[in-house]
Amino acid sequence: MKTQQLLNYARDSWVAGDTTSLSELPSAIDGAIVAATGSGGLDFKAMLDHARHVGGPALRALTFHQRARILKGLGLAILEAKEALYELSYQTGATRKDGWIDIEGGAGTLLSFSSKGRRELPDAHVLLDGALEPLSKGGNFVGQHIYTPLQGAAVHINAFNFPVWGMLEKLAPTLLAGVPAIVKPASATAFLTEAAFRVMIDSGLLPTGAVQLIVGGVGDLFDHLTGQDVVSFTGSAATASKLKNHPVVLRESVRFVAEQDSLNASILGPDAEPGTPEFDLFVKEVVNEMTVKAGQKCTAIRRAMAPAEHLDAVEAAIRERLEATTVGDPRDKDSRMGALVSVAQRKDVRSQVEKLLNAGARVVSGNLEAECGPEGGAFMAPILLRADDPWSSAAVHDVEAFGPVSTVMPYKDLADAVALANRGMGSLALSLFTYSPDAAREFIQGAAAFHGRMLVLNRDNSKESTGHGSPLPVLVHGGPGRAGGSEEMGGIRGVKHYMQRTAIQSTPAMIAAISEQYIPGGPKHVIDAHPFRKRMSELEIGDTLRTASRTVTIADIEHFAEFTGDKFYAHMDEEAAKASPIFEGRVAHGYLILSFAAGLFVDPDPGPVLANTGLENLRFLTPLYPGDSMRVELTVRSKSLKSEDTGVVRWAVEIFNQKDELVSTYDLLTEIVP
Repeated sequence: MKTQQLLNYARDSWVAGDTTSLSELPSAIDGAIVAATGSGGLDFKAMLDHARHVGGPALRALTFHQRARILKGLGLAILEAKEALYELSYQTGATRKDGWIDIEGGAGTLLSFSSKGRRELPDAHVLLDGALEPLSKGGNFVGQHIYTPLQGAAVHINAFNFPVWGMLEKLAPTLLAGVPAIVKPASATAFLTEAAFRVMIDSGLLPTGAVQLIVGGVGDLFDHLTGQDVVSFTGSAATASKLKNHPVVLRESVRFVAEQDSLNASILGPDAEPGTPEFDLFVKEVVNEMTVKAGQKCTAIRRAMAPAEHLDAVEAAIRERLEATTVGDPRDKDSRMGALVSVAQRKDVRSQVEKLLNAGARVVSGNLEAECGPEGGAFMAPILLRADDPWSSAAVHDVEAFGPVSTVMPYKDLADAVALANRGMGSLALSLFTYSPDAAREFIQGAAAFHGRMLVLNRDNSKESTGHGSPLPVLVHGGPGRAGGSEEMGGIRGVKHYMQRTAIQSTPAMIAAISEQYIPGGPKHVIDAHPFRKRMSELEIGDTLRTASRTVTIADIEHFAEFTGDKFYAHMDEEAAKASPIFEGRVAHGYLILSFAAGLFVDPDPGPVLANTGLENLRFLTPLYPGDSMRVELTVRSKSLKSEDTGVVRWAVEIFNQKDELVSTYDLLTEIVP
């Protein structure tokens, strides 16, 4: 049978690489050739130009919400094609469970960013960062930080272990930011990446030039990068260092996001004795992290630490579980662990284990040379090592065997555990198994600076936990030091990595025009019809309702005090209020002011506005005294789409007294028919 040649996707066309420079990709199951890959003959400069001049403008023409809806469509398309992708995934050595993390986890990441984008970003092209900064007494000169999309291309260089999720977790924030991407998957599993990429192209959802694919080397691509481009890399520290120090990357100050080597630790708390739920959870998690994806996870547990007096029990419990683990063909439902990605990867893992053994560790479970699984496959038994003196062996903290390998080691006390965990010099993930709040506080405060994500697991949250090794789209993925010193994902934080923050100085009106959002002091469009009678699509940013005024009386204040029970002296005792350095006499309650404000601007009839879901940024600025009047200006600040059936309008509420002094301001959130 003729070997399938994978295709590159360059400048909106599928392109075969030069057949004289193809690499064959073997199956992890039996070594049979699955596909051939190569990128010879591609014009990498032209691909970058296409991304910048075609894909970038097309994406930036869309609002955040329009781009978010594209992500949702892409996620659903991946889910619809998942069974075909699972069949290919087996050839990478992954079991169905492993593939679920990669394929459906990748689709879920797209859906999560889509939801975040529609709920937390404006239906606009500019993202505000922080509050308006007053720069003058008169209020006509102000400052505002904003984010806008970079006008270059994102180059995504991905690892072999998660060929679908690894691509999608980078694409989701990139596309939501409005930046086109060039995806370069690791060759070993590029056949699965190419299949998932093809699903997205065939969906017809993406603008021209938004994404491109290189299934081979990147040639002279780095020679043509600029300061508007971003490189996001997942892989070894050695390769990351080489790419980060490319002369063009240095000269142009190209943004470089690196997720690299990480000797992640898991710690059994000092209170978690054998027989406690935390002890059992710790053992289960170590074994799980050793065997899922055959240990080929950047977040896998490489160092398992336990109190010295419990180390023997930990070793025995982990060994018992590992010996019950079935290693075999990932297509077999009875296989608990599949294969490594390739025979070459297995050879590398074995060589790294030898380094650990030479440094003083010893094998306490598994046979390094044992043959298992179908002939020709890249199978190996999980290997548990033990290092009785972890401070005398630098290798257990510095050498990563990227496979089903972990080392158990003792600690003396919690301070020693913190020091050992931090000896890894930076990790992506760490887990602590404890039921003691004191132990958790001491450990986390001592170790957090060295780790990107930390999980404290115990009997109360174990059934709901996603586990030690699962990066989540709403949380940052990355870590300091050895782990790369970068971050990915983290919800909207990840989107900002592909945007430029700029400080804008001008009038409120000008900043409102630039940001496409209402800014305090900016122009208002006073409308006659009540805005609660309009759908979200009928409302414009800056639409404003000006209410009638209402006088607040002493009787109102006393009634409110009696009704609510709030009899604070400033509302009830004239002499005490006058003696205060703040007030001239009795004042209206702040919540009376809010209640009266609602009475002035709320339209009572059922309509497009469905509910008030909260208020934010409440400030009381000027006291309201008996006999003062108050009125409200209600202005559309921003709009966002919560779901297909529900939108969210953020209203700027400004309450004035009879002197047109601001009494109070806040943001009102309402759910509304789109």
